[in-house]
Amino acid sequence: MASNIGIMDSAYFVGRNEILTWINNRLQLNLSRIEEAASGAVQCQMMDMTYPGVVPMHKVNFDAKTEYDMIQNYKILQEVFNKLKIEKPLEVNRLVKGRPLDNLEFLQWLKRYCDSVNGGIMNENYNPVERRCKGGKVPKGSQKLSKSLQANNLGDPLGLSSTSGPKQGKTCAVAGATYYAGEVQALTKEMTDLKLSMDLLEKERDFYFGKLRDIEILCQTSELERIPMSVAIKKILYAADAKESALAKAQEYLDSVDVAEIDDEAKVEIEIEADQ
Repeated sequence: MASNIGIMDSAYFVGRNEILTWINNRLQLNLSRIEEAASGAVQCQMMDMTYPGVVPMHKVNFDAKTEYDMIQNYKILQEVFNKLKIEKPLEVNRLVKGRPLDNLEFLQWLKRYCDSVNGGIMNENYNPVERRCKGGKVPKGSQKLSKSLQANNLGDPLGLSSTSGPKQGKTCAVAGATYYAGEVQALTKEMTDLKLSMDLLEKERDFYFGKLRDIEILCQTSELERIPMSVAIKKILYAADAKESALAKAQEYLDSVDVAEIDDEAKVEIEIEADQ
């Protein structure tokens, strides 16, 4: 399957925001940048979720900061690939540098591969926090998350089953305060995640708008504005109806144009300009 995912596969058109959401939702992490996954630990655990138990998670270092520690994680990942006969080159020297584009491309491939194995369905029996805590170094905040989950899963979070008396009131008050503090912390985290997602979406919007603007300027140059392809592209750019694709109309225009006739006109204009 790995060898069938070419550079023009739809996998490589998945945006960084979708990749980050995919990682955070499945592994219960809070990554905000693609380069935060450069250590290779995330990739190891994604393979562990896809093939439960195939990765020796106790050897994976989620707190890897140096290139040496990161390389050790990629060695583990390479061993997993070899075991599963996955023919995917690991360009470790580029990935550990933390360059967003290199890491995004690899994560796009990884998502496509994992989705092809399980159809994109999340393994509900897989506990990512527990697997990270089986040994090795875990990411900062992962232990806090685990403790928070344990606190919120208590059968009696408000202490209502305590025995009557003064001690009961004190226990309820403390438990209640802890419970609501956890709620506030969870909501604050959710707001932060939403803001990060919004910032990423705005950056992606500006990125693609800039490309469209460059195309528009190019099509408006005197040398190209009368070329049928430029006219067809502008029909798409200036289409007012957002519900329907303008591609069909642009294609219809190209089909109706007598290219040979336009080429003859262009040659005449060039000859006239040359004579002048």
